[in-house]
Amino acid sequence: MICKIILKLSVILIFLCAFQMLGQEKEFSGDPDGAFNTARDLATNNQRKQAQDTLLFILTKYPDYHDVRIYLATTYGWDGDNKKAKKEFEVVLEKDPKNKPAWQGIIQNELWANAPFIALKMSDRALEHFPKDADILFLKAKSQEQIEKNSDALDTVNLILQENPDNQKAEELRYILRKKVSLNTIGLIVSADFFSEIFEPIQYHSLKYGRQTKLGFVTAKLNFNRKLNTNGTQLEIEMYPKIINGLYGYINAGYSNSSLFPKTKYGAELFKALPHGLEASLGFRTLNYATTTNFYTASVSWYTGNSYWSFRPYLTPGDLGTSFSGALTYRKYRSDADNYFSVSAGVGYSPELNQFNYTAVDNVKIGLKSQKINLGYNFTSRNQLNIYNTQFGITHQEELSSPGDYYWVYFVAFTWDVRFR
Repeated sequence: MICKIILKLSVILIFLCAFQMLGQEKEFSGDPDGAFNTARDLATNNQRKQAQDTLLFILTKYPDYHDVRIYLATTYGWDGDNKKAKKEFEVVLEKDPKNKPAWQGIIQNELWANAPFIALKMSDRALEHFPKDADILFLKAKSQEQIEKNSDALDTVNLILQENPDNQKAEELRYILRKKVSLNTIGLIVSADFFSEIFEPIQYHSLKYGRQTKLGFVTAKLNFNRKLNTNGTQLEIEMYPKIINGLYGYINAGYSNSSLFPKTKYGAELFKALPHGLEASLGFRTLNYATTTNFYTASVSWYTGNSYWSFRPYLTPGDLGTSFSGALTYRKYRSDADNYFSVSAGVGYSPELNQFNYTAVDNVKIGLKSQKINLGYNFTSRNQLNIYNTQFGITHQEELSSPGDYYWVYFVAFTWDVRFR
């Protein structure tokens, strides 16, 4: 505590002395190195203006003290005064074109100013003086990333890692860029329901291919279902079209000639981003078996810190009235959106909540009571190109033939997705 007080008093005293010199002298006289250290202490103690005054005062006597001018320019950049910063960096580079810190500073300043095209041009100029320099190449890659030339940025990062395989910053940026340039995804879903009584296990598997397009992410699926010693397949397509900033949609359609799937299915939903990390949606789904089932859904989601909450209700009109079901989902994210733990709890019987063992032979089934909980874990490989998901769920389901009696359904699933360019 005493040491902190002494340090604060020393900084104040140094500042007062520097201020007095500024008021009394037009040109600096004293130890420039000591004054430079004083300015750095002031800057790191959130006294930026006083630090800048001290740096400017040093330059009245030592205009070619480039480290001082570069630090002055950097503090301008921290304050968002990018024009002033650029001017000071240019003074240094005009006199010393091979000053690497000045090149790094002026490129970073353009990135802070949201001028990545200028930053990229300056990176190429700097590389003429410092070929294959890892620090300059990294700034070039950041410039390319900002203008969405992600493939070029990845090539630049790979150049860094060829010469510097232990460069942690470059490695982290490569992981990010790999995800951005990997527009294609193939995946496999393997899942099964096991029943405590009545039914044999039900298998549900899916082979899928997805691609990020300008309109949004599109996925085509070939689904396989095995139930009651019968096999069936279904073709399905999903799309998340981008409409405007903060507004996107969901479109789904499927076809099958097997009784284990609806002959046709389709649905749509509209999602809208709201203030304070909220998102809301409204949509519908339709399943066409021997009879047609329509149900309506909505959602309210909340992103807060590394947590995600979502509540989704379903309303299904039927002969006996409208049935309600719903699910509450929580996710705890780790390093990014592909790494999280999830838990979901649902009540009521819905064709979507119970998609693996739903058959529309009787809409009366929709009115059955049901409670469900599901645990999941989503994670990636070290290079983030492989995405894995494991799930385990338990459902307490009322029997169709004996209302009031229940059986248990145990659900397990594993998903593996691979991203590639």
